[in-house]
Formats: sequence, C-alpha cells, structure tokens
Amino acid sequence: MTITFHGAARTVTGSKHLVQLNDGTSILLDCGMFQGMGEHTEGLNEHFGFNPEKVDYLILSHAHIDHCGLIPRLVAEGFRGTIFCTPPTFDLVNILLMDSARIQMQDTEYSNKHRRKNNLPLLSALYTEEEVMQALSLFKSVDYHQDYAITPSVKFNFTDAGHLVGSAAVHLTIEEDGKQTHITFSGDVGRYGDILLKSPQTFAQADYILIESTYGDSLHKETGSIEDKLLEVINNACLIHKGKVIIPAFSVGRTQELLYALNGLELKGLLPDVRYYVDSPLSEKATRVLMDHPEVYNKAVSDVLKIDANPFDFKGLRFIQSTVESKALNDDPSPCVIISASGMAEAGRVKHHIKNNIGNKNCTILMVGYCEPNSLGGRLLRGEKEVTIYGERFEVEAQVESVKSMSAHGDYDDLLHFISNQDPGKVKKIFLVHGEYEVQQHFREKILAKGFKDVEIPYQHQKIAGL
Repeated sequence: MTITFHGAARTVTGSKHLVQLNDGTSILLDCGMFQGMGEHTEGLNEHFGFNPEKVDYLILSHAHIDHCGLIPRLVAEGFRGTIFCTPPTFDLVNILLMDSARIQMQDTEYSNKHRRKNNLPLLSALYTEEEVMQALSLFKSVDYHQDYAITPSVKFNFTDAGHLVGSAAVHLTIEEDGKQTHITFSGDVGRYGDILLKSPQTFAQADYILIESTYGDSLHKETGSIEDKLLEVINNACLIHKGKVIIPAFSVGRTQELLYALNGLELKGLLPDVRYYVDSPLSEKATRVLMDHPEVYNKAVSDVLKIDANPFDFKGLRFIQSTVESKALNDDPSPCVIISASGMAEAGRVKHHIKNNIGNKNCTILMVGYCEPNSLGGRLLRGEKEVTIYGERFEVEAQVESVKSMSAHGDYDDLLHFISNQDPGKVKKIFLVHGEYEVQQHFREKILAKGFKDVEIPYQHQKIAGL
C-alpha cells in the first residue's frame, strides 16, 4: 500500500492524498482547490499529478473549497467512483461547488477584460455548472460513527472534527496481505471550545495518522472576546470616522460565527446602529444549512436557542443577492459593515469591496481568519503598503485589523489534544499535511516530544510505499 500527497503538502491548500492498495484499488482523501498560491495557482489546479480515471473512491472530510473545490474537474477528467461525506457536508457541497463555478466564471470574465486590453492570453474557468451537477450525482452520505464498507477489504467511519458543520476525520480500516491497517486522516481539526460547534471527538487507535498542521507552531491567544473586538472596530470605523468595515469571511463557518457574535451584541443591547450586509449569495443558504443541523451545536448555542429562535439574525442585517445590489454598496457612502466572501480576499465580491475602499483612511478591513501568505488577505496582514487587485496597484490607506482568536483551525495545543488518546508506541508514523513547511518543522518537534516515534513532512507528489 502507498500514500501519495498531491496537495496540502508543505502548504495549507489543495488537500489531496491518494491511498493505493496492492490490488490496485485507489482511494482519494479530499480533492481540494489550490488557493492564494500566486502565479502558481492556475497550474496547480490544472494538473492533478495522477489520472482521475484510475481513482475508484473519494472520501471527503468537509466542504471547504480547499478540500472539495476540484471535485467537478476530477469528474470532468474521468472519475466515476462514489464520493463519500457526512450529510451536512453534502448539503454544503451542493451550494458551495455551484457557487465556486459561478465565482470562477465571473472572476475569469473580469480578469479577461484587463487581459484583452493588454493583449494577454485569456483565461478559462476550471469547470462549469454542468460539471458540478455531474459531480453531485456521485455523492453518497454516511453518518458519523457508521462503519461503511466500500469494498470487502476496505471500510471507514467518520468522527466529528469540530471544524465546520459536517466536518469529519476519516478513519480507514484496510485488510491487505493478511494484515489489518488503520489510517486516520484528520481533515481540518477545529478548536476545543469553538464559538458554535462541538469539540473534536476521540477516535480509535490508528497505525498511520495524516494530521493538519495549519497552526502547528502557534497558540491562539485570547485578546478579549470576539464581540468586544467587533464592537471596537465598528464603533471606530462607522460611528467615529463615518467609514465602512469590510470583513472578508468564508461563506460557510466564519460568516455564521460573525453573525452569531453580532447577534450576541444585540441581545446585550450593545450593537451599533448601522447597516449590516452579508454580500455573498452563498452565505444565506449556508446559514440555513447550519440551522437545519442543530445536532452540531455546542451547549452554549443550544442555550441561546432557548431564548432566540434564530441566533444568526439581528436588527439592521440584510443579505445581498444580486450583483446590482452588491455594486450599489460601493456607491453608497453611508457607514456600514460588509461581510463578504472569500475569507482570504483572493476571490469573490469582497475583492471588489476592498478595491473600492482600500484607499479610504476612514475605512477598516477586518481579517478574521487564516490567510495564505501570497493571498491578498495575507499581504494586507503583513502590512504591505501597496497591493495588486485585478492587475491594478493600490495604495493601502484603509486601516487593517485582525481577530486572530476566530480561527476555525486548532492551534498546536488543540492538535496535540486531538491525538492525545492515541498510544504513541502503536502509531507507526504521523504525516503532517495542510501546513507551511517551517510551521510543520516546529510542530514535528512537539509531536516527537509527546512520545511518537516517526513524524514525516511529505512534499508535493511524494509517494510513501510499504505501509
């Protein structure tokens, strides 16, 4: 048996890990899109490094685009197997992949306007809405903790990873050559004590573990509550300086956390009296999915539901749907808060809002999660004074703030907690994925210090044989 790492290898995006059995069976863990990799992004997304026609099964950990975003392209290039995920993940994938196709078409069209003017080669979208529909027909939902046999020699189950509604760690049991091998793939690990979700669950003893390492060298320092930070930023930008607050936020997960925190301010009578816009057609649908799956809520949210039927709604909130309405926000000088995708500010409507407000010193861009260093969000967080947006250079005059405590990824304490129920002497090897290489090197030492014997940091397309 072999494992080959075709994405999220010494980087935090493009999750793809291919398990190949000696009998030829191929199981792909995740099929994510690369995001925020600068000039390399397009090439990484166009070439898998393996033949999609030869993949038999796909098991999806969760619905974030860097884990599921290339599934339609995989299908377009010949994959015809079954795609397994949890029921909430399927609900989200239905809307996320279609939204991804639309965003790609819109962004490609916008970029091509600039490229035509400069006589540059035109770009093509990675996949179409029709290809998304074809991919969705291959999905099968499997509940948490249900042992599911995909072949006579391979079964798996899901446990809650606490990262996103429906997110799961994948646990494979493989019978091969007279022995049984247990492989755990963490997907993305959430935080213990998340704003909305239950904490990551324990899992059975594994022989091999693939674990994410996004924050493998960091602790999420609590610098005050999220509500307090939002109140401070909104008061300063909107009430004092009469500007706007632009918040890049993923439509699924982060947007709902922000709405929950703003709703909390309203329940306390502290919510500033300005307009609040969620400018992402996907976000309203994603919020409905979260409302449809209350089983994922932690106790605090369940308690709020006893006094507030909708913890994601409050006075002054409006969901923006049409492009015309979105563009109108840029022409309206009134102070307001705009929450818009994507979270790294690398694509989607938020990129236009940043473009139109980045030169205004009265406005604030509030980053609320991890950003790949080469993404627009990453460059803003680094404090760059000039950035490129859609091929144009802009001086950064707006204030740039961040809420580091809102990460949906666990820090190194959370990640170590996740594997703490494992007997280190029985784990043959841990593979670190979904992390920057320097971060992973630090995290490797922390894992070894816990008694685990062998920790490897695979590189892109590296094949590990002999499992």
